[in-house]
Amino acid sequence: MTEQLQEIGARLSALRDIFDISAEKMAEIMKISVDEYTAYERGQKDFSFSFLQNAAQFFNVDVVEIISGEAPKLTKCALVRNGEGYDIERRKAYDYKHLAFTFSNKKAEPFMVSVEPKEGEKPTLHSHDGQEFDYMLSGTMEFHFDNIVYELNEGDSVYFDSGVPHAMKAAGNQAAKFLAVVMKG
Repeated sequence: MTEQLQEIGARLSALRDIFDISAEKMAEIMKISVDEYTAYERGQKDFSFSFLQNAAQFFNVDVVEIISGEAPKLTKCALVRNGEGYDIERRKAYDYKHLAFTFSNKKAEPFMVSVEPKEGEKPTLHSHDGQEFDYMLSGTMEFHFDNIVYELNEGDSVYFDSGVPHAMKAAGNQAAKFLAVVMKG
């Protein structure tokens, strides 16, 4: 896995130690198996944003602190120029740029997300507390929401309860690009 995944895993392990919580208890809290949780801490398993959001909420830290190791510093205004943002390296098909990574005490997590098409692969559904708003900028995306699949095109948007299992998948042969705003629960 990538160096970033290993660093995130190490930060999760450190937070768990600070809170004096066993890996078994943390797995129970996150509603996953102990093997899956320890694979996250070792940097051997890719993180879903839902997992990181849920862990950040449990530890009462900003998701950026888990991802980057740095606490956001600004409290009034944070500017991110076109094409910039904090890169979050996840699965090869996904490119996330956090658009408010320097802002402290956020009520929402805004991301620019690009999803590359992957033929034949069924997306894994994830959930996290709060609500989410996604606005399509380009391409076509399948939005999987529980047992329903919506097709979203440029200019379409969806606002939903992110506690319901959901996933995004690029449709067609070009990347889907969208603005995702995750509001904390």
